[in-house]
Amino acid sequence: MKRNKSDLLDLTQPEQCCDATTGCDFDGSLRNVVTEPIYVQKVYDAALFNLQGLRTIAGQGFRPRLPVGSRILRVIDIRCKKFFNPADIKDPKNLTVTPETEISGADFVKCGDKDVKVIGPDGTRSERLVFVDTTDCDEEDRGTPIFGTQNIKITGNVIVEIDILYTDDCGERCRATLTANVPVAPINDPLILTNFFQLCLPSVFEGAFLPRFTEFCNIACETRLATQNITRDLMVNPETGAVRGNLLVSLCVTCEKKIVVPVQLCVLSTGFPQLAAEIAPICETFPSLFPRQIDESNEKHGCALGQEDLDPID
Repeated sequence: MKRNKSDLLDLTQPEQCCDATTGCDFDGSLRNVVTEPIYVQKVYDAALFNLQGLRTIAGQGFRPRLPVGSRILRVIDIRCKKFFNPADIKDPKNLTVTPETEISGADFVKCGDKDVKVIGPDGTRSERLVFVDTTDCDEEDRGTPIFGTQNIKITGNVIVEIDILYTDDCGERCRATLTANVPVAPINDPLILTNFFQLCLPSVFEGAFLPRFTEFCNIACETRLATQNITRDLMVNPETGAVRGNLLVSLCVTCEKKIVVPVQLCVLSTGFPQLAAEIAPICETFPSLFPRQIDESNEKHGCALGQEDLDPID
């Protein structure tokens, strides 16, 4: 029987989602768990804040246009997500959150007239050095409080999608998704949210590093029709089919502030991650990505010192 060439093709649709592989495995036994020293940043104090702002949008245009003579019967669903242009990180339409913070009870360390910023875990200069005389609270083995005011500036656009059920001029019911790129906070008219906070500072004298202040935020959005009435909030031009809508957009912001200090910690570890190569190997051996442990307790490689190594030579 002659096989059709199309039978050899894999016509399975690729999955749209995936599961990650970390390379970390723990069999539940503590025999393979060892202590490891790591050099990281320790969080000495942190505060979390949830803020929200509202924007009303009037006469926003949506795409696509509906057939001439259409009438919207029902809104099935309405969704909102932040806009981001991966081709231009400085696109003014990108929905961004910019925190501006002032503190009292302490000072940001400066070089000239600029704050000294150091590299944070995100790989950017996102941490500022903080100094205050902590002598009084050091004597009580407690932290020194500092206070701050934060103004959060929001600029950019959101994407709004509305699933509707409409009827055309022939009376047939159809479904459609209306989409709009909505400017909720232009650069010349940003949305400003303000909050106040208190953080606890460790000693500036008992460590090799000054404490660091860092903050980061994330933003999401929710939207609905301005008056929750289809007739008033969604208008269809009977001649062109163009759709315009009135919206109420909620901007939901989560911000966290931390006081961190570089430290060396001892942690329990099961070793380095081990990933299986996804390409059939041709080479017999491949180089490692991390060096082997070299501490004196590692007897596996014959580098540990036994008692006989410590005996004096006659």
